Amino acid sequence: QVRVVESGGGLVQPGGSLRLSCAASGITFSHYLMGWYRQAPGKQRELVAAITSGGSTNYTEAIKGRFTISRDNAKNTAYLQMNSLKSEDTAVYYCNAEWRWNKGLNYWGQGTQVTVSS
Repeated sequence: QVRVVESGGGLVQPGGSLRLSCAASGITFSHYLMGWYRQAPGKQRELVAAITSGGSTNYTEAIKGRFTISRDNAKNTAYLQMNSLKSEDTAVYYCNAEWRWNKGLNYWGQGTQVTVSS
C-alpha cells in the first residue's frame, strides 16, 4: 500500500520559517519525482517546487530564493524548507510522488496547512 504523508505545517509569523516533510512508503522512492504543491482558498492547486531522484530542482517564480526543496532517498523523505514566509504563502501544501516513467502514475498526500499571519 502506497502512503504519502506530509508534516510540519502550522502557524508562523511573516518573515518566519517552516520545514515541511513528506514521507513516502510502498514505493521505490528513488524512482519518483517529488513535488510540493499548494492550494490557497478559492485558488487552483499550483506546483511550488519539484526535485528529481538525482537532485535536479525546479521552483515556481513566486518562491525562488525563499524555499528550498530537497530529498533523502535513504529515508524515503522529501522536504520543503520555507524561509521569509509571506501572508500569500498561506495555503494547504501537498506532496506528490510521480513515477519517472509515467506521469499518470502518481500519489498525493493529504496535505498540511501553512498559515502565515501576525
